[in-house]
Amino acid sequence: MLEQVSQSKVFGGWHKQYTHPSDVLNCTMRFAIFLPPEASDSQPVPVLYWLSGLTCTDENFMQKAGAFRKAAELGIAIVAPDTSPRGDNVADDPQGAYDLGLGAGFYLNATQSPWDQHYHMYSYIVNELPSLIEKNFPVTSKRSISGHSMGGHGALTIGMKNPERYSSISAFSPICHPTACPWGQKALKAYLGDNQTAWQDYDATELLRKNACPLPMLIDQGEMDQFLEEQLKPWDLLEVADHQNCELTYQSHPGYDHSYYFIQSFIESHLQFHAQYLLGQKS
Repeated sequence: MLEQVSQSKVFGGWHKQYTHPSDVLNCTMRFAIFLPPEASDSQPVPVLYWLSGLTCTDENFMQKAGAFRKAAELGIAIVAPDTSPRGDNVADDPQGAYDLGLGAGFYLNATQSPWDQHYHMYSYIVNELPSLIEKNFPVTSKRSISGHSMGGHGALTIGMKNPERYSSISAFSPICHPTACPWGQKALKAYLGDNQTAWQDYDATELLRKNACPLPMLIDQGEMDQFLEEQLKPWDLLEVADHQNCELTYQSHPGYDHSYYFIQSFIESHLQFHAQYLLGQKS
């Protein structure tokens, strides 16, 4: 059952927040949705799913990205879920670290205790949430996926593993090779255990190494990003993509960092990119 938390009219459409009980995550989850002005039962619209990064909730993108004007113009809905399960009984990092546990679900299905009781964000994003959205809102089953940082990792891996479910993939500053960076190694070991073969199922670089992705992909990266060298490693992905002859556009931007100022600057080009495949609209 959906419970509405808030709503605000914006650019002729509506931004709304809801909570709902999640069977997959075994807790109550919150998500936000933007519906453009024309969205109706007689005119359903396609959806861009946005996955946020470490420490974020549904609110970061919706409040800071400046995406609504372009989404309203194009006629695209945006759905932003939370980044992890939440609740008093949901496991968290015992030291309270920001990069594991609450706010750090990494968009995978955990297999290790205590994480496996709740941390099944992969199944939530791929199956449960779209089913909920398509049942309760005036949207079509046409979907694209995007995200930032940890959410960029989620968008790349989920899109690559489910090309039949999405039309296009994009990412800002994604964690491109999590099996080879501290953020990824910490999370993958905790959630999946010591078997590093299992880690590769949630690594965009390793997934692409095994199978070329048939979907168009767009990645934007700031050259002044403080996490670029140690954590993000886009060059690893680009090297593999070159060998696989993938439809991947990579754009590097001097002076930009890891913040939402970067996302604000280029979010409209990402929405236009997805519109080509969701709506057949060329820029």
